[in-house]
Amino acid sequence: MMTGQARFRAILLTAVACFSVAGLPSAAHAQDSDARLRKVETEVRALQRKVFPGGEGRFFEASGGEGGTGLPPSTTAMTDVLARLDAIEAQLARITSQVEVNTNALALLTGRVTALEPVPAPGTAPVAAAPAASPPAGTLQPVTPPPSVVAAPPSAPAPAAVTKPAEKPAEKPAGPSAERLARVQAIAKPQTGDAGEDEYSYGFRLWDAKLYPEAQQQLRLYVEKHPSHARISYGRNLLGRAYLDDGKPRDAATWFLKNYQDDKQGARAGDSLLFLAEAMIATKDTKRACIALAEFAETYPALAAGRLQDQYEGDRKQVTCN
Repeated sequence: MMTGQARFRAILLTAVACFSVAGLPSAAHAQDSDARLRKVETEVRALQRKVFPGGEGRFFEASGGEGGTGLPPSTTAMTDVLARLDAIEAQLARITSQVEVNTNALALLTGRVTALEPVPAPGTAPVAAAPAASPPAGTLQPVTPPPSVVAAPPSAPAPAAVTKPAEKPAEKPAGPSAERLARVQAIAKPQTGDAGEDEYSYGFRLWDAKLYPEAQQQLRLYVEKHPSHARISYGRNLLGRAYLDDGKPRDAATWFLKNYQDDKQGARAGDSLLFLAEAMIATKDTKRACIALAEFAETYPALAAGRLQDQYEGDRKQVTCN
């Protein structure tokens, strides 16, 4: 028969054995969780080396212990697991924050580089064209008005104070008088069905009525709208005459020369060349007047001895040509 002390020892050994058997699954579960946790920690450290090459110590303090969490030895398996998970979450948060900082810094750097890109150099100044060769002597050239020369006023000391007079508003140009409007309206525009012929004939009627500005406007309209019309040689020549009769010989010379050069076989090309000489005489350009007269006699001898003989002889008497 067992004593009380022996019975107590048997009960204690039975309790220890039961506790040991009951604790086996917990210990195995803890070991499995610890292995998985170590795997996660290894992957986190690999990610840390990928994001921050050059060593972990540059961004995080050295880890302590085998787990690399810097925690003191845990008292239980569950406490150690929770602490190491907290350390992993903290490391992931720091890595995410650093990635965001790097991304923002890279965006700012890209913007600055774009703003500092060199501006294309401005184009070089155009090179001045070489002066045109002088035309051969004895040829007709386009007539251009001579540049006006303004003499510089003598220098004088500036007055002490100058009062600028008040500027008057620009006056509107006076329109045509009622009498002139009535004269223009009295001239009817033909309606023959040939638009070009009607435009030319209307310009001729205005010129014949000595309404020279209106004739100039009408004949310019005809020349621009009907450059291939059968009357174009007449139209350009009459436009020059409208300027010449209006006291504008240089404007007239431009149209006379154009009519001659555009079509030397035109119906009024010879007339334009002779009128060109008269326009040059009016501007006191004797040299060009003589060139025009000589070219007229050479190019149109039949006109010089026929229909335009009187006009040709009269123009020759006004200038002395070599």
